[in-house]
Amino acid sequence: MQLLSVLRSVVLVGAVLAAAPAAYAQIAPQRLALCAACHGADGNSQLKGIPSLAAQPKLFLENQLVLIREGVRDIPVMKGSLDGVSDAEITALAKYYAEKTLAPVPTDKDAEVFARGGKLAEGMRCGICHLPTYLGREQIPRLAGQREDYLLHSMQQFKNNQAVGRDSNMAASVYGVSDQDLNDISYYLARLTP
Repeated sequence: MQLLSVLRSVVLVGAVLAAAPAAYAQIAPQRLALCAACHGADGNSQLKGIPSLAAQPKLFLENQLVLIREGVRDIPVMKGSLDGVSDAEITALAKYYAEKTLAPVPTDKDAEVFARGGKLAEGMRCGICHLPTYLGREQIPRLAGQREDYLLHSMQQFKNNQAVGRDSNMAASVYGVSDQDLNDISYYLARLTP
């Protein structure tokens, strides 16, 4: 089943790249297909625990790809996937996903949990770095509309000092925050329309 998904991604990505501007000429079709197998051909992940890359700030994506390639940010399932990738291809990949449109956010909304998550995010001043709209900027990721499971997992990694190769300011930001509060914040952010 996974192989079939990868093959579909290769065909779809090949068609996209064939019609793409020259700016994407640096991207090897098999590289984009590899990314698409987990992150979605349009950058919108359908897989649990896998972040959506669509509409993330280009500089953030570029930085993360370099950190992963250089082994500073350790993501076991991505080990080796960026070996030998040039800086030019990383820049093209970052641009490609930054320009993709984010899929619509989940429509199911528990008003109480959503309000509580919004109040927590505001009180923790998440909007100072991620912007009040939570769209991110430069090297700061977009949180609005990101997968809820991925947001929760990431914040738990920061809280438990397991986010190796990632911004240490986040560890301080979630220090002492309860798991329930992290759940509520993730719920809120995942349902924010960018």
